[in-house]
Amino acid sequence: MSLVITSSTINCRSFSLSRPFPSWINGDNSPSLLGEIPAAFSRRSSAIFLTRVSCAKNPDDYHSTLKSLNSRGRFPRKSLGQHYMLNSDINDQLVSVADVKEGDFVLEIGPGTGSLTNVLLNLGATVLAIEKDPHMVDLVRERFAGCDKFKVLQEDFVKSHIRSHMLSVFENRGDQDFALAKVVSNLPFNISTDVVKLLLPMGDIFSQVVLLLQDEAALRLVEPALRTSEYRPINILVNFYSEPEYNFRVPRENFFPQPKVDAAVVTFKLKHPKDYPDVSSTKSFFSLVNSAFNGKRKMLRKSLQHLSSSPEIEKALGVVGLPVTSRPEELTMEDFVKLHSVIANE
Repeated sequence: MSLVITSSTINCRSFSLSRPFPSWINGDNSPSLLGEIPAAFSRRSSAIFLTRVSCAKNPDDYHSTLKSLNSRGRFPRKSLGQHYMLNSDINDQLVSVADVKEGDFVLEIGPGTGSLTNVLLNLGATVLAIEKDPHMVDLVRERFAGCDKFKVLQEDFVKSHIRSHMLSVFENRGDQDFALAKVVSNLPFNISTDVVKLLLPMGDIFSQVVLLLQDEAALRLVEPALRTSEYRPINILVNFYSEPEYNFRVPRENFFPQPKVDAAVVTFKLKHPKDYPDVSSTKSFFSLVNSAFNGKRKMLRKSLQHLSSSPEIEKALGVVGLPVTSRPEELTMEDFVKLHSVIANE
């Protein structure tokens, strides 16, 4: 079986929320944030419910998500990149792309109200969630209390020692007859690049990373064109450590608050370390790549002068079949691997 980590938790007991809803949720015409919510959602039934069962049953909808936020008096925080999913069908599609099955172990980043977590638990996955917002941590802990397949840690993911957390999970499971874990997350938009950089080199722990990102960011990561300004070092990193795939677009109307751009689901099928491109040192390889792009408008024989002299760089380019006037945006990941090999052996 495989391991899946999510960002939401499951509450196994029925409950009611004591705080009254503000008028904008109850549906009257007083000034509110409702204008930010898609009209298609605002026309839905005003019946609002959220139940906790064993471990998860009812899917989260527009009303239950807003009710969860209101129960804590919380509104999405721009500083945390919080945009909450209002369409449970999107969560179903996200989990389907990840092929989550019973017995999987999933890591979720930023579970929010636990709507995606709920879907993961319903499928029989065990979920480890990492959440920075203490109010959301309390919410999902309460919601999924009593469910032994869920755990949430209050941490900033980009500062979290996720490898240590995962190794502890592996050790505590006892049996070794299971597949690698998965990452499935409706990711806070403002940390997407940092998350990708942290997770993709973990092919010894995760089999795949399935993320909901800003659509523009997703396209830049998966489908960058050579000789364009969108081609950057992270594209080399993505293809070095994974096989990326753009799955489907998610219109901005599915979120609260509504972002200024659409989102998209992307799958990164991680390579196992034994299958990484053959370089003598990943550290020196990416040092070369970053140095090359630091002088993006410069030819490589200029931007890499701190590694070798210009004549030596020109010679190395010739050895790998590239023009001596090559610039970084003209090289594929394979080209950089070959160039690094020649320079490292000089």
